[in-house]
This record gives sequence, C-alpha cells and structure tokens, in this order.
Amino acid sequence: MTFLNEGNSDRIVRMLGGMLLLGTAWTVSLNAFAIVLFAIGGIMLATGIVGWCPAYTVFGISTVKTPAECCRNWETEHHR
Repeated sequence: MTFLNEGNSDRIVRMLGGMLLLGTAWTVSLNAFAIVLFAIGGIMLATGIVGWCPAYTVFGISTVKTPAECCRNWETEHHR
C-alpha cells in the first residue's frame, strides 16, 4: 500500500521551487517576507522529497500515473 500522491514531474517541480524559495529567503534580510519564503520553500521541498501532499489528500487529487496511463496495453495484458 502506497501513500504517494505526487507524480515524478510534480515532485521535481516542488523540489526545485522549494530550493529556489529557500535560497531567496536565505539571501534577503531577515524580515516577515523572508520567513514566509522560508516556510513555503521548506514545505515545498519536504513534500517533494516525501512524495505526499496533505492538500492533495484533502481534495482527492493525485498526479501519480497508474499503470494504465503509462502503458497502453496494460489492461489487456494483465487482466486476461
């Protein structure tokens, strides 16, 4: 049983965006804006690494491709 609800491209975008926001927060002076950037960047990086997003779970969203979406013949080959 897996709890992943983020596909590979979604995870990559989240990790890159999180690192970008963390780097930006690190370079700006410490103020409320930097703290917000740091928090959002940390959350993005963490969810990208783990592969699970709590908001996706609440709304029933998943960007993980099922075998039928990846392989056109999966249904006919595996369900005989």
